[in-house]
Amino acid sequence: MSELSQNTSVPNSMVGRDPNSVPLDEIDVSQADLFFSNTMWGFFDRLRKEDPVHYCANSENGPYWSITKYKDIMAIEADHDTFSSDKRITVLERKGDLNNTTSFIAMDEPEHGNQRRTVQGVVAPSNLAILEPIIRERVIGILESLPVGETFNWVDRVSIELTTQMLATLFDFPFEERHKLTYWSDVATTQPGPDGLVETDEEQFRVLAEECLPAFTKLWNERVNEPPSSDLISMLAHGESTRHMQPMEFLGNLMLLIIGGNDTTRNSLSGGVLALNENPEQYQKLRDDVSLIPKLVPEIIRWQTPLTHMARTATKDTVVGGKNIKKGDLLVMWYVSGNRDEDEIDRPYEFIIDRDKPRHHLSFGFGVHRCMGNRLAEMQIRIAWEEIMKRFSFVEVVGDPVRSHSPFIKGFTELPVRLHPL
Repeated sequence: MSELSQNTSVPNSMVGRDPNSVPLDEIDVSQADLFFSNTMWGFFDRLRKEDPVHYCANSENGPYWSITKYKDIMAIEADHDTFSSDKRITVLERKGDLNNTTSFIAMDEPEHGNQRRTVQGVVAPSNLAILEPIIRERVIGILESLPVGETFNWVDRVSIELTTQMLATLFDFPFEERHKLTYWSDVATTQPGPDGLVETDEEQFRVLAEECLPAFTKLWNERVNEPPSSDLISMLAHGESTRHMQPMEFLGNLMLLIIGGNDTTRNSLSGGVLALNENPEQYQKLRDDVSLIPKLVPEIIRWQTPLTHMARTATKDTVVGGKNIKKGDLLVMWYVSGNRDEDEIDRPYEFIIDRDKPRHHLSFGFGVHRCMGNRLAEMQIRIAWEEIMKRFSFVEVVGDPVRSHSPFIKGFTELPVRLHPL
């Protein structure tokens, strides 16, 4: 696995340290280096056992509470009056002009529900039925273009390509320019720095405000003067609660829809290949019985947990897990930890493709903010594995994966593989 040097520049870095020897009050699980090196698990295990509602006073992103147990996370998700989405939805502290953007995921009721309903139709069952043959045709085209017996990057050739094609369809975005969508998604979720996709907060905002926003504003201006259609931009342009959005709100909603439509599917497609390679007995189980694919899909999504967390802000003094939470405190619901909670999930550190209740996980969130596109994501991954199993006996991982450098997006930038035909 990709490992970082212990000589990291992050103050009080957790990387390379024994999770059980770090003083409890020093633990900071929001560090991107932990997720890049995939060494966060021991810290979450300790927090769940010793301090499931844990206060971190000092981090790069300011003070926050870590909520690490499944039931505590569910309780917070369910109480959207006490725990607001309006201020900040991730542990990452947005700086500079990005603070001026907003989206319906960062709104409370009733504004959140009004805007969400405007675009909900794109993932309605009737529209999913229309999309399914399109997705299958594209999956087949991608898989049949792959070089059998040669090493290539699965992330680029399969995971990114499939999700980018789907995003272009949902937005009715110019298909030949679809890779811009992936780039803008990656820019929006990266942590600026010398080794990142962008170096500064100013550059991050410039790319989104001067490249992404004008491109979509052009599409908006075209769609608003046409009859309503089933693409996301037309829905926003004609929606009663979204048609008068200011530019920064439009940009915020674009980022939400691009990231939401990209990262869950993209990183689960790669994460599933890696998980099956790391658990060969499960891969053989799949080869022996492809009817397990509908259970395989949610297990991949639980195992990968593509979005590690969401955050809420307390609207009043309250108590969570016996801890006194003050009004204005930030609470980070670590889905990645809840999905490994031994009290809620049987053998959570085992990848099991035939679980009795495979959808019993937190990867899509819960309550009014539950992921709008969860069924679309599952459908894309299901179709991908149905077509993979028709063609290849083994998608073999032949090198170390390179993981995303983010405490929010739990994904991959590289996964070298070699295909073995049936």
